[in-house]
Amino acid sequence: MTRELGDKMVADPRFKLLTFTGSPSVGWRMKERAGKKKVVLELGGNAGVIVDKSADLDWAIKRCLVGAFAYAGQVCISVQRAFIHEAIWDEFMRRFVEGARALKVGDPLDPTTDLGPMVDANAASRTERWVDEAVALGGKVLLGGKADGTFFPPTILSDVPPTAQVCSNEAFAPLVVAFPFSDFDDAITGVNDSMFGLQTGVFTNDLAGAWRAFSELEVGGVIVNDVPTFRIDHMPYGGVKDSGLGREGLRYAIEDMTEIRIMVLAQPQ
Repeated sequence: MTRELGDKMVADPRFKLLTFTGSPSVGWRMKERAGKKKVVLELGGNAGVIVDKSADLDWAIKRCLVGAFAYAGQVCISVQRAFIHEAIWDEFMRRFVEGARALKVGDPLDPTTDLGPMVDANAASRTERWVDEAVALGGKVLLGGKADGTFFPPTILSDVPPTAQVCSNEAFAPLVVAFPFSDFDDAITGVNDSMFGLQTGVFTNDLAGAWRAFSELEVGGVIVNDVPTFRIDHMPYGGVKDSGLGREGLRYAIEDMTEIRIMVLAQPQ
């Protein structure tokens, strides 16, 4: 479909629903032109994960490696920001870096490959520029950080200010920025300090903390004891803030495509 045809469909009143998955800049502009039709937007994010001191560390590390680096991080709910309790910071970071370093980068058709190429060389070089900016702002590269053509290695950063591109925007790359925290509420505040709000993972064995996270996190989904990258088709999937509008998932997509009507039968008295 051409861009010209797409623009016509967005504004054509014969179409009653507009659904779009892509960048916030494009999605919100489409909504502005959509007129009176319903709009469903899934616009990505910079997903956070919280690992509390009560978490099962083995499980949290294993899942964070998958959530951060599967598909070379090119998933809108890929782990991008990791908030790790200071009591487990040293052990988590040591084992997380070791695990990421052991991942095999290569041909995605090779069954032994863990991490394939990015969509193109421009995406890889853009990620490297964002890493360079983070370093210039005081960040530390614990692993990776340099592109090799279309490949970008597993990359882990720390001491990065929240205003850096790798924190504030969607990296869509195999890149994680880690932050230590001492108070659980500070981790929640850190996740919420974002224009995005798609999903967040919370690793904890404190049920009260899990409920507090669910109550206070400004996201469309809270995944307890797994990464924000978790998604199944029959769950309501979508975000708040710049991450989008409405929900995907079979039942919820059908509801968006349905105009609710009511008929009232009154009995004459």
